[in-house]
Amino acid sequence: MRKTLALITLILCIVSTTQCAKRGTPTGGAKDSIPPVLLNANPPLESVNFDAERVVMVFDEYIKLSDIANQLIVSPPLETSSYKILPEGTVSKKVEIRFEEPPRNNTTYTFNFGSAIKDYNEGNPLPFFNYTFSTGAYLDSLRLSGNVMDAYEIDSLKGVSIHLYPIDSTYTDSTIYLNKPLYVGNTLDSIYFNLQSLAPGEYAFLAIQDVGKNYLYDQGLDKIGFFEKPIRLPEDSLKFPFLFKEKAAFRWGRPRVVNDHHLEFGYFGEVGEQQIIFDSLFAETSNGFFTRDRKKDTLHYWFQPQKELDSLVIGLEELDSIRTIILKPYKLEKDSLQLSLTPKNGKILHFLDTLTIESNLPVREINEDFIQIFDIDTLEVDFSTRLDENKDRVYVSFEKVPNDFYRIQLLPNAITDFLGATNDTLMHSARTQAIEKYGTLFLTIDRKDRSIPYFFEIIDRNGKVVRKVRQNKEDNYTIEFLLPNDYQIRYVKDVNNNGKWDTGNYLEKRQPEQVVYLKEVLSLRANWDLIETLTIE
Repeated sequence: MRKTLALITLILCIVSTTQCAKRGTPTGGAKDSIPPVLLNANPPLESVNFDAERVVMVFDEYIKLSDIANQLIVSPPLETSSYKILPEGTVSKKVEIRFEEPPRNNTTYTFNFGSAIKDYNEGNPLPFFNYTFSTGAYLDSLRLSGNVMDAYEIDSLKGVSIHLYPIDSTYTDSTIYLNKPLYVGNTLDSIYFNLQSLAPGEYAFLAIQDVGKNYLYDQGLDKIGFFEKPIRLPEDSLKFPFLFKEKAAFRWGRPRVVNDHHLEFGYFGEVGEQQIIFDSLFAETSNGFFTRDRKKDTLHYWFQPQKELDSLVIGLEELDSIRTIILKPYKLEKDSLQLSLTPKNGKILHFLDTLTIESNLPVREINEDFIQIFDIDTLEVDFSTRLDENKDRVYVSFEKVPNDFYRIQLLPNAITDFLGATNDTLMHSARTQAIEKYGTLFLTIDRKDRSIPYFFEIIDRNGKVVRKVRQNKEDNYTIEFLLPNDYQIRYVKDVNNNGKWDTGNYLEKRQPEQVVYLKEVLSLRANWDLIETLTIE
């Protein structure tokens, strides 16, 4: 018995020794998620009577500067040539601000590094880190914070620059175009702004999507948000500024001769009642007309081919004057004058769709005798046609039946362009789907102020407007034949009742028309009904 116990004890010892000696695989510690920590700064943070030529900040670990050109916001703005941030492209435990020129006297400055300072190994950012100092005897200490929003789009805006201009004898409405603000902040990668170290006073407030990064408002590039009246600091509360793109002031681009029957007139802004004046001889012989380009800001002038197209004298109306231009034929594009028709609908024709055929040349005439539509049983289908006012699209309307197949043919002489040419034979086929493939939305608009006209749009997950609906008296809507998708409702307070969203204007102190989105995304499935209410305050 004792021998047996001794043997068992020996075996246990061997097993125990083997397990103890067994080599394991190191698992490592937890991943570092702590951002760098500032150990000290020289001169210290929030120094007064600042007159140093450089600032050195020491951190507890090696750091790198990432996207410093976009992340660093200096308020009040300094010319980038007046200071330098180190290290540039290297790793260090120090960040240095080196002044090439002394900052302005009696001013509180903030260097907001955003998320530019990151630890070298893991890339953990030190968010909203800033270094503040005053070249005077005290620090300005007021703060201003809030959120920014787009006036029309639901997507969040990023990198919005917040500008404050003191209301004094030098401030005018044109200041934002010409001068940099006294204070500046930025939302960086969020919709939140936080300006600090501000002095008490009255300020003009602007939020600008500063595309040129020049701290000035460039109307043709930037979105802008503003308050009609100045704000006063300290301020108890602040509404959200809504950013919008102004309509650019209208001006003509450089027109050109495309070929012997076609001129192009590019423009900027929104074309209205501006006139194009041709020399009388050309106007008499050209028998021309205008169409608008659907993809770019261009007007097309079409005319009868000219055997000898010489220089043209053209007057372009801009503001209250006429600009005279001499157009000369130069590098004319070759054009076969062949009429080409393209069906815009795909292989599936939805119940609310209209069959659309696009032409490369303006259409003069439609002859329905040379158009036929047959269903799945080869029975001829009645239809009607309509020419778009832009003369580049033909709409073919007919009654559609679920789960049907349609064959559309346009024989020669169905379409005649403005030059008298006709089409080659065009064959197109499309089918309809079962009603069960679609869903229906029942929408109620609950609005307190019933005096303001409105319309709403249904937008799919890709941002495409799939339906636009003008208001009715009941504020109840049945929206049928929606494809399965995630939808958002965009409601527009159409104050002038013109059926479109109108932007604002800074100089006129006019805000854009208000837009409201349904809080929830609507997930619609096939053969489903959704019942929703949109409440408008």
